[in-house]
Amino acid sequence: MTKSFQGIAASNGIAIAKAYLLVAPDLSFDVHSITDVEAEQARFDAALAASTTDLEHIKAKASKNLGESEAQVFEAHLMVVADPEMSAAVKKRIVDESVNAEQALTEVTDAYTSMFEAMAGTNDYMKERAADIRDVTQRILSHLLGVNIPNPALIDEDVVLVTQDLTPSDTAQLDRQFVKGILSDLGGRTAHASIMARTLEIPAVVGTDVATSQVKDGDLVVLDGFTGHVVVNPDEQTLATYKEKAEVFAAQKVEWAKLKTEHSVSADGKNFVVGANIGAPKDMEAVLDNGAEGVGLYRTEFLYMESDHMPTEDEQFEAYKAVLEKMVGKPVTVRTMDIGGDKHLSYWKLPEEENPFLGYRAIRISLDQDEIFRTQLRALIRASAFGNLWIMFPMVATLTEFQQAKAIYEEERAKLADQGVPMGDIKLGIMIEIPAAAVMADQFAKEVDFFSIGTNDLIGYTMAADRGNDRVSYLYQPYNPAILRLINTVIQAAHVEGKFVAMCGEMAGDSIAIPLLVGMGLDEFSMSAPSILQTRSLIKKLETESLKHLVQKALALQTNDQVKELVEAELGDKINM
Repeated sequence: MTKSFQGIAASNGIAIAKAYLLVAPDLSFDVHSITDVEAEQARFDAALAASTTDLEHIKAKASKNLGESEAQVFEAHLMVVADPEMSAAVKKRIVDESVNAEQALTEVTDAYTSMFEAMAGTNDYMKERAADIRDVTQRILSHLLGVNIPNPALIDEDVVLVTQDLTPSDTAQLDRQFVKGILSDLGGRTAHASIMARTLEIPAVVGTDVATSQVKDGDLVVLDGFTGHVVVNPDEQTLATYKEKAEVFAAQKVEWAKLKTEHSVSADGKNFVVGANIGAPKDMEAVLDNGAEGVGLYRTEFLYMESDHMPTEDEQFEAYKAVLEKMVGKPVTVRTMDIGGDKHLSYWKLPEEENPFLGYRAIRISLDQDEIFRTQLRALIRASAFGNLWIMFPMVATLTEFQQAKAIYEEERAKLADQGVPMGDIKLGIMIEIPAAAVMADQFAKEVDFFSIGTNDLIGYTMAADRGNDRVSYLYQPYNPAILRLINTVIQAAHVEGKFVAMCGEMAGDSIAIPLLVGMGLDEFSMSAPSILQTRSLIKKLETESLKHLVQKALALQTNDQVKELVEAELGDKINM
């Protein structure tokens, strides 16, 4: 039976494949007495064997896709399954209590996890062992009950992944060879998983509310990442229409690829910079493949989040140096540690806060914990000898914060200079993501070298809407005149002082927003690497002078939808795929 529904278009492309539901299974069971204890023990042994096969397969896939260190967690799971004491204890319960294997297993593993949790305290090793036992218990139970536990690592055919929500760690493990699309109940366009889907070039539709209830395993799903439309078990005509749309997009990508070595120049000859957002040196392959003219955002928090300790100065130096060298003199804008909000470190506990997004995070932590900040700055200053480095401070609300951060930077630079450490020229700037900084842009522009507008948070803070909250996702309005006025204020204030303005939020790669930003005079557009060539193609079609009039019309409107309709009416033939 054909059905359709609508979600939020989160990553461009058309996906057509069978559904693979990534949802938690029901592992509830009844407790009952058994008479054939040997048969029940044999059933338990079979579940152990099947779990071992699963885990060996998952470990092999994780090792191939993520590296040996990431695969070690599954080695720990295999050790739990193979533990003779645990299996003996389960079998003894089956005999002594005449209970089914599910109940015996649960009683034994509950005792183990309770013991480890009691010993844990602040001991992360004990907490991890308890978590390992819980995970393995779920897997063994699934085989006893004949219920499938979905795991992306086991996917070996083309699928559309259907889930309630996808964490960034889930997304990072997806195999692009088989995962052709992502469909979720929750999420928004600016959620980290959506951003990662765009980086991986996997079409995605999120925030549907109904995906997991409307789609069954094996259903044929058509997912339109341009419009957010989803069709389940389409008829032949609908299927043919979307296959044609997918072919057109594939052909368009071939045309965009021809622009890889070209500059980003408008139809009337104005030069722009189109750069890439990255999280680690491993992202540089996509940056170079897509002809980026710079790295507009290097999210250094991933160095901290993917480590089991606070990264040392040398570890950070090597990571920054690697990116600077690969860009061969093109600008690399590095954002200092942006921990807090929804970004946490397992080895360094932040205080519990009622509203962490408005709390202790980013530059606020750096200024308070200045030894961590100084370590990062020293690594960056040393790396500057190997390329064109720009440093920006995140979550700056006041001019005093920038001045304090700059003073610490100058102190560390002077110390390294005294030691004879080679270094290059470095530009210092801030992310404009707090409305207070946008309103005071004229004053900041007198002291900074550049601005980078982080629209994801700027929109969230201006509209007082949590971007991760599906109920208020409608307030993520990049074309709202309030947002456009703030952005225009920042750009004009910077240009009065002869300063450079970049944008590194998702809005920078938005085909409706790009003509408005070109008309405002934005200097750099930075985005997920796969969006670079499409953006360059669009800029080449635009005439900056005529767009200045479009901007004035947009700023005088009242709503997000009115602005969208205006741009589509005046530039529809240019902004459409």
